[in-house]
Amino acid sequence: MINVFGGKLTTSRRLAESVLERVEQVLGERQPAWTKQAKLPGGDFEPLAFEAETRRLHKDYSELPTALTTRLTRLYGTLARDLLGDARQIGDLGEHFGADLYACEVDYLVAHEWAHTATDILWRRTKLGLRVQPEDVIKLEKYLTTKTALDGSGGQYERLHSRD
Repeated sequence: MINVFGGKLTTSRRLAESVLERVEQVLGERQPAWTKQAKLPGGDFEPLAFEAETRRLHKDYSELPTALTTRLTRLYGTLARDLLGDARQIGDLGEHFGADLYACEVDYLVAHEWAHTATDILWRRTKLGLRVQPEDVIKLEKYLTTKTALDGSGGQYERLHSRD
């Protein structure tokens, strides 16, 4: 396992490639570098097209608040459509957990981004912990506990949850 501390977000790709170049000196050459042209998940639009992508999402989900569709585009890019699915109005998003966090986003984070706890969702993935009330956190924790109990992953969830 290799841990790299420090560096900037803008140089992280190149830093990772440098580390792998050193590893190749020991283990032998692998595949050519590919990350320079790779797009992050949901980042399949031009670098200066964020506003246009936000407008498209809001047009397709026009009954949802603009602030919500903008936040979802900022966090998930084009994957926001996967998260929203067939939702057309606020009631289609499921249970509300404060700020503009709804069950459909929580479910997406659990299913696709390995979120297991309220801390994962509110601080590591969305930063909505800055805007929710303590009672919202409790409601989210209960939802996650019920969800994992229903889908049979309770044992793994409990082990991870106990680390928070």
